[in-house]
Amino acid sequence: MTFLRNFTLVLFLAITAHTLYTGIVYGWNFVSVFLAVLFSLTWQGQFALDFLCYLMLSGLWVAWRGGFTGASIALGLLASVMGMLVFAVLILIFIRQSSGDMRKLLLGVHGDPDKPS
Repeated sequence: MTFLRNFTLVLFLAITAHTLYTGIVYGWNFVSVFLAVLFSLTWQGQFALDFLCYLMLSGLWVAWRGGFTGASIALGLLASVMGMLVFAVLILIFIRQSSGDMRKLLLGVHGDPDKPS
């Protein structure tokens, strides 16, 4: 669990630094840039579509892990839009809440054997 926590922290720091630099240098209009690349039907567009699929799947997992409550759905939507800037923070929070239990980390509310899911 220590490796996962440290690796996630490194990912968060790297994407935060890259995002800040890119935003400052090129501006914050990332949606139009992303959509232009996505619809370009090039390898860059394929990568953008693949990335979008990962974002949607990670958001769905966050919402499911929380039992599709209002808060978990909101966090899932935020993770889908903001990517690793939010998802990494959520993973770090989930690691802390799970107290080293991988089942609890991955399954959230579904990982408690005493509660029906």
